[in-house]
Amino acid sequence: MSETPKTALASGALPTAVAGGIPRPPAKSLSAWLLDLLLWGGIAVVLMISFDKVDMVNLPKLITNQESIRTYGRELLRPDFTNWRHLVGLMWLTVQIALWGTFIAVFIAVPLGLAAARNIAPAWVVWPVRRVMDLLRSIPDLVIATLFIVAVGLGPLAGVLALALNTGGVLAKLFSEAVESIDKGPVEGVRATGATPLLEIVWGVIPQVAPLWTSFALYRFESNSRAATVLGLIGAGGIGQLLFEDIQGFNYNEVSAIAIVIVVAVTLIDTLSQIMRKRLL
Repeated sequence: MSETPKTALASGALPTAVAGGIPRPPAKSLSAWLLDLLLWGGIAVVLMISFDKVDMVNLPKLITNQESIRTYGRELLRPDFTNWRHLVGLMWLTVQIALWGTFIAVFIAVPLGLAAARNIAPAWVVWPVRRVMDLLRSIPDLVIATLFIVAVGLGPLAGVLALALNTGGVLAKLFSEAVESIDKGPVEGVRATGATPLLEIVWGVIPQVAPLWTSFALYRFESNSRAATVLGLIGAGGIGQLLFEDIQGFNYNEVSAIAIVIVVAVTLIDTLSQIMRKRLL
């Protein structure tokens, strides 16, 4: 008759780790150790190879060029708010570019997101739609904005359209993943009433994903508020265009003022977005 755990413990038959109440750590196999070594060793090799490529040899210049840094820092610590009304107006234009870009992106993302969801769309539809989404997400905003500047000219419209396409691809990906994680019960309940596939989506899918979709859209609006600033550097309107001109003209006092305006605006947008998301979820 085999010993009970209590008897075995008393006789010292169990391992010390178990007898002391401390679980024995799982042992890694040789293949797991080799895989870890290959992975982390590969990262270490890439870091060493790229040391010169990324100009890390010039890192000591942060100390040797202190006078230049101090001169630049003094200018930045004296922001020039003489034209604060103009700066606020341009920042408001930047926010409007981000808002319109996000608004149009939602209308692009909803049909793409539904068509890319594997649980409601056939495979022959899902695959090409997902490739379209990959294309929209992979092209940088600046490249898309450049194309639209050629088409519609300099100004905010190019920024709006660039943000709309790129954000549409990102939101479509997020929307499709939200649809794929829904509860099938409500959809089956709607289907049991004899509803068409379109009504199944309207009454069984959309109510489940609407709060999450709205949260995703608000988050992208926050990101677009920052991205719209960068698009201004190539003439797509907003405060980024003035920022680029001031940097080129070494007008660091106004650069500092612009940076402060951008930080304040993005912080306010982030705070408002968080409040809205909490009320939705």
